[in-house]
Amino acid sequence: MRFAITLSDRFKPVLDVFLQAGWQPVKVFCTPVDHRMHHHKASLAFAEQRKLPLQLSPMQPRDLQELAEQGCEALLVASYNWRIPDWTPYLKYAVNFHPSPLPIARGPYPQVRALLEGHREWGATCHKVAADFDTGEVLAQERFPLSETESHQTLDVKLQLALYRLSRTVAHNFEASWRDAAPQAEGGSYWPLWSEQERMLDFTRPVADLQRQLRAFGDFECAATINNITIFIHRAEGWVESHGFAPGSLIYSQADQLLVAASDGMLLISEWSLYGPDAATGRLRR
Repeated sequence: MRFAITLSDRFKPVLDVFLQAGWQPVKVFCTPVDHRMHHHKASLAFAEQRKLPLQLSPMQPRDLQELAEQGCEALLVASYNWRIPDWTPYLKYAVNFHPSPLPIARGPYPQVRALLEGHREWGATCHKVAADFDTGEVLAQERFPLSETESHQTLDVKLQLALYRLSRTVAHNFEASWRDAAPQAEGGSYWPLWSEQERMLDFTRPVADLQRQLRAFGDFECAATINNITIFIHRAEGWVESHGFAPGSLIYSQADQLLVAASDGMLLISEWSLYGPDAATGRLRR
């Protein structure tokens, strides 16, 4: 089948599987990336190597019409920050690969909240592209367990492995999967992108909560205000111990290490900066 794909490098397993299944690419759509948690170097290289048209601007109806004129039958959405226009007048199929076990966690980047809330199971879903974000009928889904100490990085890798398995299920049995797609269950939820406040560490909370927050944001980093100065934290370790310090007190500093009191223990901050990534894009602020 001839197909177009929206792509970032995190979702490249989807592309690889459909190529292995004999599908024929006709165009690649990418969005600008932050080069921190989102990348498209491999995606751009693929388009250049195959001499495929590459588009970095939002998809328009005329783009879908051009795809139809080239004999394109399907659009695979594998990471895309812009709304997909109504594809139904132009293409036979359009599916989205979403990094959550729908119907929960519709929205742009649910992984962080999945860890903040301590979910013990997660997944990826392939569904038909519908007018409302992430609401279309489900072709297939892959689920996997999460540990109590899951991090942003480990969840990211687990999702890529799940995307590979999910893509194999769909690519090798596509028309039947499309025909048998089932409506999503009732009670779905939409998770917006996190706020600046959700990245702030509150030292009146237990050490375990602070460590979960740091693992959840990973390279997006958490922020903290210490001695009236806001810093952005890339790495920290904590432990429980009794003490008489007020939460948030700076107990000790040496070189780049900062020891800060929490409600029930200590947090040792070992990698930090006065400049942090923007909450929405991941780009460093200056």
